[in-house]
Amino acid sequence: MRTTHYTVLAGGTGAAKFLRGLVQIVPEDQIHVVVNVGDDTDIWGLHVSPDIDSITYALSGKLDTDRGWGVRDETFRCLEAIEAYGMPSWFRLGDRDLATHLTRTHLLRSGLTLSETVDRMAKAAGVKARVLPASDDPVRTKIETPGGVLGFQEFFVREQWKPEVRSVAYAGAAEARAPAAVLDSIREAQIVIIAPSNPITSVGPILAIHDIREALRCARAEVVAISPLIGDSAVSGPAAKLMEACGYDVSPEGVARCYHDILDNIVIDVSDAGFAASIRYETIGVQVTNILMTNEKAARELAEFVIHENSIAAG
Repeated sequence: MRTTHYTVLAGGTGAAKFLRGLVQIVPEDQIHVVVNVGDDTDIWGLHVSPDIDSITYALSGKLDTDRGWGVRDETFRCLEAIEAYGMPSWFRLGDRDLATHLTRTHLLRSGLTLSETVDRMAKAAGVKARVLPASDDPVRTKIETPGGVLGFQEFFVREQWKPEVRSVAYAGAAEARAPAAVLDSIREAQIVIIAPSNPITSVGPILAIHDIREALRCARAEVVAISPLIGDSAVSGPAAKLMEACGYDVSPEGVARCYHDILDNIVIDVSDAGFAASIRYETIGVQVTNILMTNEKAARELAEFVIHENSIAAG
């Protein structure tokens, strides 16, 4: 008998907010989260996985929800000390956050895969959901700017996403494979939900992995995306800037086009209901509700809407 679970494709901030709502309406152990690894980077010799950490911290109740990243009530004593040695300090690793990166790096160097490492660390943090890296192979988002090619964290954090964007590439994606657990999760899901994350740099690296995109095209479940845009503005971050650079309209219609070959439905804000007709013309269903998650009640209501509107009978 097939077990019921809900698969969420996730980046960082927007996905973390949505998941805090989703765990209020479905059992956490029925949630699978396929997480972007394109943001992963090397800081001070440590393997840092920002989106994986944001999701794990959110599910464990440790996330600093004011900042949207890192650990609540964090201290930065190590950062202050390392600055004194003249080391780069633009990527602000907190003290308890640093313990996460030290542990991850140690486990990876001991021979565990990223999936095995994340599973072990999520369980240690008390997370009941399955947190699944999109790939154990290196996939890195690269941003071409007039001054050269930047890694995503260099662009987003160090340069505060100010440079002009000429193009976006996913280095390693063509060769990367998805773990079997990711593909099984998509194939057997009750619903597949694309969280309201940046379509280019949060969801894009996941979909650039060929066997994930193919699994989504063939999924028995409804595949539904929540727009990260309201009107022509991103709820947070550089999604609008990056979509424009990649040739997409900065609108919910542009989001639908990003996912056109895998999507059954898109959830858009009530203020964007005027886009519904043009999106439906692309054979994608449109569901309209309030999508701005200003607090946990709003996140829960959005999750309830998505589950209710897209539920199907278990196979």
